[in-house]
Amino acid sequence: MNLRTVLFVLGILLSILGIAMLLPAIFQFYIGEDGGNFLTSSFITIFVGMLLILSNLYSEKRLNLREAFILTTSSWIGIALFGSFPFFFSNLEMSFSDSLFESMSGITTTGSTVIANLDIAPKGILMWRALLQWLGGIGVIVMAITILPFLGVGGMQLFQIQSASASEKILPKTKEISFKIFYIYASLTFFCFISYHLAGMNLFDSLAHSMTTIATGGFSTHTESIGFFKNPIIEIVSIIFIVMGSLPFIAYLKFIRGEKKIFFSDLQIRGFLFLILISVIIMFFYLLINHDLGLLENLRIASFNVISILSGTGYVTSDFSIWGNFPLIFFLFLMFVGGCAGSTACGIKIFRIQILLSFFKTQIKKILYPNGIFPIKYNKNTINPSFISSVITFIYLYFLIFFIIIVLLTLNGMDFVSAISGAASSISNVGPGLGEKIGPSGNFKDLSDISKWILSFGMLLGRLEMIAVLVLFVPKFWEN
Repeated sequence: MNLRTVLFVLGILLSILGIAMLLPAIFQFYIGEDGGNFLTSSFITIFVGMLLILSNLYSEKRLNLREAFILTTSSWIGIALFGSFPFFFSNLEMSFSDSLFESMSGITTTGSTVIANLDIAPKGILMWRALLQWLGGIGVIVMAITILPFLGVGGMQLFQIQSASASEKILPKTKEISFKIFYIYASLTFFCFISYHLAGMNLFDSLAHSMTTIATGGFSTHTESIGFFKNPIIEIVSIIFIVMGSLPFIAYLKFIRGEKKIFFSDLQIRGFLFLILISVIIMFFYLLINHDLGLLENLRIASFNVISILSGTGYVTSDFSIWGNFPLIFFLFLMFVGGCAGSTACGIKIFRIQILLSFFKTQIKKILYPNGIFPIKYNKNTINPSFISSVITFIYLYFLIFFIIIVLLTLNGMDFVSAISGAASSISNVGPGLGEKIGPSGNFKDLSDISKWILSFGMLLGRLEMIAVLVLFVPKFWEN
């Protein structure tokens, strides 16, 4: 097993992370805050990163499938670990468990927080939270487009963008595509920043929220989230760019290459937009019947919260936990579904739901017509049975891990509603849970350290599509 290449790439990622820590340090010194925590964290991170690079500089730059699995998991754990240092060394007096939870929530674009009052938190910390989610967002896209299709995780083979299947081509492919994705990702962030500023946000809030919006992460600079601004135009801007971040970035690549109708012809995008439309209509009529609000206000509140939860962003404008029981169940369903594969969104993903429904329809047809042949197609391509098995396995594991997390949280003293919503929000990378403690108006600070570690692991599992992590616990994986 060629672990030297894994360590080399991990060193590059840590070095990039360490350099990124200098940005909030410079910003803190500029506004008069103490940026020593970022300088210390940056020095440690860059030192370890360069050590890994130099000690493995002459390794063969190839990865087989086993090494790709190891790299995928170790890189996210390593970045979350070193990304927690600025929190730990800050004047917020955060424990290591709290710091790691906040860092894992950031890099996995979950959006759950243990910081009780964001309005008085150091500006450098708020910027670092936004940067973590922005880096995590582009990391998710690169991983989903270039690595997961080769690993055969959860049906992601459908989104392999080149015909080559040799695992040794993972690194060259990643390097080539990463630049294109970065250009698109940075461009969307820039336009989101300008739009927020024109809508009424100050420069700092615009920058921070643009990074967490495109990353569908949901970290805000205010405890009340987007609701702090009480500005319908800001909410509309947020809705537009959350949807753009939730679309598969492979569609943007195809659009640039000349496929101008890709956003109308892609089955996953159409399914995602249709689900948004139906969900908004359902929530709109519920609010219209049960709450005394105007038509436009009902539509705005329903649209914002449905899109925020479905995409896994987790921004809030109001405490939906007090709307009644139906919205809680409905939002829990939306948490599970999530957005499009190859985007920054979370959850099971739309394409898996579509393939599963096609599989059910085919099974019913086979019962009615035993001698019939009914191939399953997706985007006009015939689906291999192994893809179906991969999708079903993923969904099975998704709910199995979900129930295991619930059991562990309840054994640790958490009430049942909080345990269900906490497990769902962590494994779906959504952010706010349900109930008084971890709901839209609460946070995760008062949970026990064990619960925070459980939820942090759930975030990692959800972000890395389950199997990419769980396969490392199989003994045969390590056998030659």
